[in-house]
Amino acid sequence: MTSVLPAAPQSLNAAAPAPLRILLDGIDRLGRLDGWIGGGCLLTLTLLMLCEVATRFLSNFLPFFPPTISIAWEYSSYLMAASFTFGAAMTLRVGGHIRVVLLLKNAPAPVQRALEILSAAAGFAFMAFLTSAMAKFAFGAYVRGQVSTSSDTPLWFPEAVVTFGMLLLTLQFLARAIQAALGLPLEDHRMKASPVE
Repeated sequence: MTSVLPAAPQSLNAAAPAPLRILLDGIDRLGRLDGWIGGGCLLTLTLLMLCEVATRFLSNFLPFFPPTISIAWEYSSYLMAASFTFGAAMTLRVGGHIRVVLLLKNAPAPVQRALEILSAAAGFAFMAFLTSAMAKFAFGAYVRGQVSTSSDTPLWFPEAVVTFGMLLLTLQFLARAIQAALGLPLEDHRMKASPVE
C-alpha cells in the first residue's frame, strides 16, 4: 500500500552543512510561526476595533450598553506593535522589506554576495542591540512592577511580546548572513501569500 501524502517541501538550506542546516531550518520554522502570530495579532486588533465601534453604536440606542470598551485603544496599540514586530522576520525571509538595490544589481556576483553578507551582518548587529535594549526595558518594567494607567495591565507583558518579535527578526538576520556566506537562497518565495484574485 502506497502513501498518498504529499512529500514535504525540500529545504532551501539543503546544501548547508548538517548543523547549520538544522539551525537555518529551525529559524525558517520560527519565521513562519512569526508570520502567523503577527497575522493573529492583526486579526485580534481588527476584531477589537469592530467591537469598539459596535459598542459605541449600540450605546446610542440601548442605555444599558457602555459607551466604550475601556481597554480598546490601549490594547489596540499593544496589538499593533506586536503585529509589526511579529511580521518582520517572515517578511525578511520572503524578501518583502523595502530595499534599495541599485548598487547591488549593478555589481558583479562576488561583490553582490559580499554586500549581502555585510548588510545582513549589520542588520543582525543592529537588531541584536535593539533586542537586548528592549529585553532590559521589559525586565525593568517587571522589576519595578509598572502597570498602565488606564487598565493596570503589567507593562512588562506587552514589552516582552514585542521583544520576542524583535528576537525572531534578529535570528532571521543571522540566518540571512549565514545563507549569503554559503551561497544559499536568501529568500523563500514559497512563504509568500498568494494574491487574491
